[in-house]
Amino acid sequence: MKHFLRYALLLVVNCTFAQVTLQGVVKDTLNDPLYLANVIAINQETTDLESYAITNEEGKFKLELGENGTFELQISYVGMRTYKEVISTSSTDIVKDFTLELANALDAVEVVSEIPVTVMGDTVVYNADSFQNGTERKLEDVLEKLPGVEINEDGQVEVEGKVVNKIMVNGKDFFDGDTKLATKNIPSKAVDKIQVLRNYSEVGQLRSVANNQDNVAMNIKLKEGKENFWFGNITAGAGASPDKELYLLQPKLFYYSPKYSLNFIGDFNNTGEVALSRRDIRNFGGGFRSPSRSSGTSLNLGDNSLNFLTNQNNALEIENKLATGNFSYSPTGSLDLSGFLIYNSSRILSRETSFIQYTDPELGIPDEATEQSSRERSNQGLLKLSASFQPDLNNQLDYDILGRISNDSQNQNLFSSVIGNTTQVDEVTPFSVNQNLNYYYTLDENNIFALEAQHLIRDEDPFYNALLVNDPNGDDAFDNTAEALGLDTSLNNYNLGQNRRVLSNQLDAKLDYYHILNAQSNFNFTLGTILSRQEFNSNIFQFLEDGTQFNPTPNFNDGLATNDTEYNFSDLYLGIHYRLKTGKFTLTPGFSVHAYGNKNFQVGETFEDNFFRFLPDFETRIQFKKSEALTLRYEMRNQFTDVTRLAQGLVLNNFNNIQFGEPDLQNALSHNVSLFYSSFNLFNYTNVFARAAYTSNIDQIRSLTNFESVIRTSTFFNSNFADENVNVFGRIQRSFGKIRTTLNASFNYSKINQFIQGQQSLNEGYTQTYTPGIRTNYKVAPNVSLRYRYSVTNNNQGGGKTKFVTNAPSVEFDAYIWKSVTFRTEYTYTNQDLGNGNSQSFQNWDATLSYRKDRDAKWEYEIRATNLLDIDSQVRNSANNLSVFTSETFIQPRFVTFRVVYAL
Repeated sequence: MKHFLRYALLLVVNCTFAQVTLQGVVKDTLNDPLYLANVIAINQETTDLESYAITNEEGKFKLELGENGTFELQISYVGMRTYKEVISTSSTDIVKDFTLELANALDAVEVVSEIPVTVMGDTVVYNADSFQNGTERKLEDVLEKLPGVEINEDGQVEVEGKVVNKIMVNGKDFFDGDTKLATKNIPSKAVDKIQVLRNYSEVGQLRSVANNQDNVAMNIKLKEGKENFWFGNITAGAGASPDKELYLLQPKLFYYSPKYSLNFIGDFNNTGEVALSRRDIRNFGGGFRSPSRSSGTSLNLGDNSLNFLTNQNNALEIENKLATGNFSYSPTGSLDLSGFLIYNSSRILSRETSFIQYTDPELGIPDEATEQSSRERSNQGLLKLSASFQPDLNNQLDYDILGRISNDSQNQNLFSSVIGNTTQVDEVTPFSVNQNLNYYYTLDENNIFALEAQHLIRDEDPFYNALLVNDPNGDDAFDNTAEALGLDTSLNNYNLGQNRRVLSNQLDAKLDYYHILNAQSNFNFTLGTILSRQEFNSNIFQFLEDGTQFNPTPNFNDGLATNDTEYNFSDLYLGIHYRLKTGKFTLTPGFSVHAYGNKNFQVGETFEDNFFRFLPDFETRIQFKKSEALTLRYEMRNQFTDVTRLAQGLVLNNFNNIQFGEPDLQNALSHNVSLFYSSFNLFNYTNVFARAAYTSNIDQIRSLTNFESVIRTSTFFNSNFADENVNVFGRIQRSFGKIRTTLNASFNYSKINQFIQGQQSLNEGYTQTYTPGIRTNYKVAPNVSLRYRYSVTNNNQGGGKTKFVTNAPSVEFDAYIWKSVTFRTEYTYTNQDLGNGNSQSFQNWDATLSYRKDRDAKWEYEIRATNLLDIDSQVRNSANNLSVFTSETFIQPRFVTFRVVYAL
């Protein structure tokens, strides 16, 4: 592998030689520079695109060309005649200016080669074929090669540092609310153009009065011949592993016409390939956005779904079934109907060993070694239906409904060096229905109304059971906790059970009125409300040896082992914002006034808190250039907790994690400041963005924790100790001909106050990560991508300090050989220095070899190997405010599969 890395590096270095620079200025006949003119050079020998550029504000451009070559230069600009000239290069750079003339309507249409990148206002258009060399198979492979576009670690698409929140195909929504299904499944050879829509607004009426600079969407234009025909591919595969036979079936079918579209994506395999993880499904928002997102109020309804132990990408056995469908239909020019259906099923077997060392010896908590195995089952379903009606430019009505249901369970066997053997079962079958209604009305050119309302119903019913070994005549680590819970300690085991039920009902609505004063300024008046009701019931019980249930009475917390709590929350608010554009500045000062009402009923008592709050906010945007901007934001937010932290009765989060709430909890207040800078420069192929954020939490709701051995009991209170967090992230991307370099850097500082065993202590954490990378983008030569991640994590936990240093070099290599064979491989080496003279490491190496007759072939044959080095586990080290954690997670062995792909 060292020889391979050396070869890859030499390949990158050698290919950067033998280049000359052609630069100059493009002007019109009045000698004025032309901004955003397109300049391309076509290699006369190969007829391939050699280089391209877009002029800057001064009309300047720069091309990198091969030495001793002949190239046709094409310069184009809207409304101008296309200029063409053949240029020959030697070994010296060339400086030359060009003048374009106005086009005549009677001029013959000239054929101009496809331009790789075109900028039209807020839209950047990439020509997909200009960035492909034949090794690409899906949309994601193309996006990774586009300047200014990145695929982050979570698989999301980022453009100029902003996450793309919507992907469309030929202008039609593609599984609204998630981008992974598009990037990992749409075949690359079906893509003609990729349109990045900056400052995107789904409501045209609000485009000129709202700040949309954070909204980025992407539209995929299909190639000619893909409309009115089914396209896509079907993959079938099989293989062998040390323990079982492997299978894989992946149908991906698409149909688009001007009036309707249909998409089907399936994925059935036991190879561990995850199209959508359980977390992806859980976070699949369907495009829903809370109307109160900018009101200054944050209401947490909690999450009582099952917290699986396993990361789906790291387990011994992983079996997935995914079936999805997406449609859109436009029966008339004013009505659009769309929707999707997703079913996802997974079966997972995992095993992990860990060692937990508590950092403060004064707390008296023993160190703990654990070994756990888990069988996890999850079945999830989502259904969304949408309608949009726009009879004219002044009216738009949107309605969406999203339903989700799941059936999840987890069976876990745990051995603890402190507690002993424990068997645990978690089950939950939650469902929710979310509805969204929006109406936008333009009264006249100066007055616009917008109504947004969202209603949520959610039902969660988690069940928990734990079976612990007990010696009635001896001392066990759980005995003191069992006695405190009021359990029967005379049995040979502790068989604990808990039922919980959380019902949530929330209405979030607002009415916006926009009054346009002139082309540079407008007022926005908002009247909104949040009405929420949560009901929480729970009870703890013990299964006796004769099968009956015993309801214990705890010896603390006033003997409350059950909950029957109702929590009502209301927020009525009025917001006023003024938006002003003056020169390069866009200023948006504003505030909101809130009337809050909190009331919870439990144990025959009523706890009520009503108050008013003034919440200011401010945004300033400086537009230095068309593609360079700086945005500063400040907002004060009020944060409210969910019902489970208010309920006084005991709740088992786990057999070793018990909590009870505080009914008098108040809201937490936070100050939030953020700064965002972005620059997208196609003149010198440099893209820069940086983001900095600071948060200070006042009256933070925090836990008060006590330990009995390794078993914790927590309650909650409002602390007057402020917590702080600073986060900085930046990326610089620069291209030199066919070579693209990238540097990502991040820094995070957190200050958290904690209360353990009645003692207050301060936890400070510092994490800094640097990831330089270099990749090539050749049309013929093999391509390589080299990355190196260096991360340092420091934690000061009051009673101790920890430091982890991670070094992770990686390489990706792909080659398109003989115009029929594709070879792709990726390798990562991860080493963690524990700061005490010890270090741990693991490696990962995957490879794929495929054959197809040519790019348009219907059949393709592929051999894919994962975990080529047959590594049996991965290690992870981390630290929190209590302990240092070291774990070893066992993973799937080497898999080799043979696959057949048929392209429609």
